[in-house]
Amino acid sequence: MTGDTAGPAEPADPTVVAVERDATGRHLVRELRPGAFLAPRPLLPAPDRVRIALVGTRAGLLAGDRLELRVTVGPGARLDLVEPSGLVAYHHRGGASSWRARVDIAEGGELHWDGKPFVVCDGAGVSRTMDVTLAAGARMLWRDTLVLGRSGERGGSVRATTRVTHDGQDLLVEDLDLTEPELRELPGILGPNRVVGAVTALGSRPGGPPHPYRTDLAGPGAQVRLLDTVAPAIEAELAAVWEAWSRS
Repeated sequence: MTGDTAGPAEPADPTVVAVERDATGRHLVRELRPGAFLAPRPLLPAPDRVRIALVGTRAGLLAGDRLELRVTVGPGARLDLVEPSGLVAYHHRGGASSWRARVDIAEGGELHWDGKPFVVCDGAGVSRTMDVTLAAGARMLWRDTLVLGRSGERGGSVRATTRVTHDGQDLLVEDLDLTEPELRELPGILGPNRVVGAVTALGSRPGGPPHPYRTDLAGPGAQVRLLDTVAPAIEAELAAVWEAWSRS
């Protein structure tokens, strides 16, 4: 199957990752279930956490595709999610696709999700939804990058919504509507930029050196968001923020 060939809708079989910590403090993987697009694979164990790679099993998203991911972190457990490669949404021939993640982190749990670029090619129409529920004392560090188009492309349509609750209260609610190129390219929105990257800390305010584009959330959390015309510069700067916030 080629990247720009439309095919039948794929089933929304979710990828499931669930980890917990037993009474002795040992981390356990309760469930690893491959979905239609991602297969969770254990990485070399660490003494204080579980490390899981989300390995893509398809070339990318086509019209009608629905990627679903469910992540659960039990009380006091720590999970690292690693993406070895990014995701590409190809030309949808007038159709649409969706990416949806549901994350639940129990009291004292922690998730580090080091996401790779999500590329929205010309002709793609994608909705991306991130729903996160944090209990009291839970934390999450998330890195994500949206790229509008491959080299030489203007990029397709994407609407990215994020809702995070912490201890029953809204912590971050965002609707990033980048569906209309004529509007998103206006001054004061994206202008000439087609790469949007961020590192977001949820459930705690990270320390480390100050950053000129850091925004503290109304509750325990902070975000650094960057715009650029190409990805490498953003990825390098976000990597530095990620390392500093991971240590803090």
